[in-house]
Amino acid sequence: MDKKLVFKDVLSNGVSTGLKNFLSLIGCVVLWLLTVWIPYINVGTTIAIITLPAALSKGAVISPLEIFNKRYFRYMGEFFLVEGLAGIIIFSAMLFMFFPAIVMSIAYSFGALLVVDKGKGASEALRLSNKATYGNKWTIFWVQLVLILPMFIFAWIWRPLAIIYAILYVPFTLGATAFIYKELTGDISEE
Repeated sequence: MDKKLVFKDVLSNGVSTGLKNFLSLIGCVVLWLLTVWIPYINVGTTIAIITLPAALSKGAVISPLEIFNKRYFRYMGEFFLVEGLAGIIIFSAMLFMFFPAIVMSIAYSFGALLVVDKGKGASEALRLSNKATYGNKWTIFWVQLVLILPMFIFAWIWRPLAIIYAILYVPFTLGATAFIYKELTGDISEE
């Protein structure tokens, strides 16, 4: 788990994965938006949307209908537990100014993915996520910043351009997260 991320590799692989799965990812988001108001189904589809990078990290083009897979309901309790624990920790870190909260949100960013993808328990998923991101938080931060920055620049120049980039931003970010997840947690075994 002591891998070092290379900024250029994360960015290029993130963009290429995002473009390869562009229509599928947009389809996933549209289907999620259409079903977000339906009780119980929205829980499974939300878990699927949040953990899409785990599916993308496998390298295959995903189907938009993947968000309706029943396996996501199996992890409902652990998912809520890992998200709740991470939220409490990040909120507590926010009390010490904003920077520790950013660090902790990056540290625990793979918690839900490890629950759904590797079948880990909530506390173990958070521990493994923190361990996996150790030494790579700056790279992850800069990749996220570089991916979102054009949206603000385009919004300042011409708002329609920002909307177009916002549509591209989702697949690019999911692709980058998938690459980071694969690189940093690839040697963690499933339970």
